[in-house]
Amino acid sequence: MCVIYGGGKVLKRIQVSLDGIRAAFQAVQREASHKDTEKEASVIQIIESVREEGEAALLRLGRQFDCPTLDCIEVTAAEWDSGAQQVGEGERQLLHSAASNIIRFHEKQRRSSWMDFGDGVVLGQLMRPVERVGIYVPGGTAVYPSSVLMTAIPAKVAGVQSLIVTTPAQRDGSIHPMVLAAARIAGVDRIFKIGGAQAIAVLAYGVGGVPSVDMIVGPGNAYVNIAKRMLWGVVNMDMLAGPSEVCVLADESAKAEWVAADMITQVEHDSECAAYLVTTSPTLADETVAQIEAQVADLPRGSIIKTALDRHGAVLIAETLEQAIDLANACAPEHLALMVKEPWSVVGSIRNAGAILMGSYSPQSVGDYWAGPSHTLPTSGAARYASPLNVDTFIKKTSVIAYGREAVQQAGPSIAKLARIEGFEAHARAVEKRLIG
Repeated sequence: MCVIYGGGKVLKRIQVSLDGIRAAFQAVQREASHKDTEKEASVIQIIESVREEGEAALLRLGRQFDCPTLDCIEVTAAEWDSGAQQVGEGERQLLHSAASNIIRFHEKQRRSSWMDFGDGVVLGQLMRPVERVGIYVPGGTAVYPSSVLMTAIPAKVAGVQSLIVTTPAQRDGSIHPMVLAAARIAGVDRIFKIGGAQAIAVLAYGVGGVPSVDMIVGPGNAYVNIAKRMLWGVVNMDMLAGPSEVCVLADESAKAEWVAADMITQVEHDSECAAYLVTTSPTLADETVAQIEAQVADLPRGSIIKTALDRHGAVLIAETLEQAIDLANACAPEHLALMVKEPWSVVGSIRNAGAILMGSYSPQSVGDYWAGPSHTLPTSGAARYASPLNVDTFIKKTSVIAYGREAVQQAGPSIAKLARIEGFEAHARAVEKRLIG
């Protein structure tokens, strides 16, 4: 069943008691946007062009998609200084305050290398950050200084030595001053005016004067995510993040005005974003739809919001709170807003979510800009198995194994036997030589 919410657009409305639980589960399943044969072909061509032509390809693609007169791909020191100085003191202080919150949160995630000394055996784990990280910062229809802070700061806290940002140039060839200021505050080393799949390719292979990196992080559009998937293994990637999504889990205590605002929040980003309401209250469902129509009417990005809700929006009415929780877990959303009377009694039942916003006074905007946890989160159901970007994202773990003579002689016969079971005689003999040595 569908509900008209204005402008000829529709928002799916599914009532479990009438439409069945299967229809409800299907409504919250979302196929990853990076699965597209036509886009994949374009990305392959872009990657090959970057590898073969280097800077010439980067300039050509930059002129095609971003700035028609692009003549240099790296932000110079003078350009960086000039741009950052355009940011007013008030805005600069906002960035510093947000950065402080992000640092404080991620410093609690630090872990140390450890060693366990037993009887003739030492086992341990070395924690080492990757050396160089590439950060993709989206551009296009919005400006994302927050994404600079939310990716670069956790990397810095982890101990990453070199941070390189790639981001699309604006039409005049510049990088937005707020992005430049955020990069300076976050400790970024170099910035390149490269967007799209070509940015992922150049960071992976290191051509055209851009150094190769060990890991690429940051959200992006479908082309960026396809490139990340294709080049995963050439370098490490954080996740395939984007487009954004939210699921609001609400009962009759929630305010429809606030529920609607929280649904709109994520689909404001892009027309491929998604918003779901799962509620036990038919009244709240109807009031929320009316509120969405009223609120979208005067929003600057209203057309984007309407398209996103038409494509990827749904209101689901569950029969019980337990059923609503099951639907939220099946959705495994990037953002899960718990707008129920007792959110702390529900959170223990949530298994799948990138970030959980607790209660009516924790809008997603708090998490996106201010609270401290990185807003780079798993999307398209990946919260079933993936985590938000965090300090561990940038940490390599190396095992340390040290056996003394007596320890290897005690374990050696068992090890040799297991090796021969698997058919590896050389493995068996390698340990047996120590038994007689």
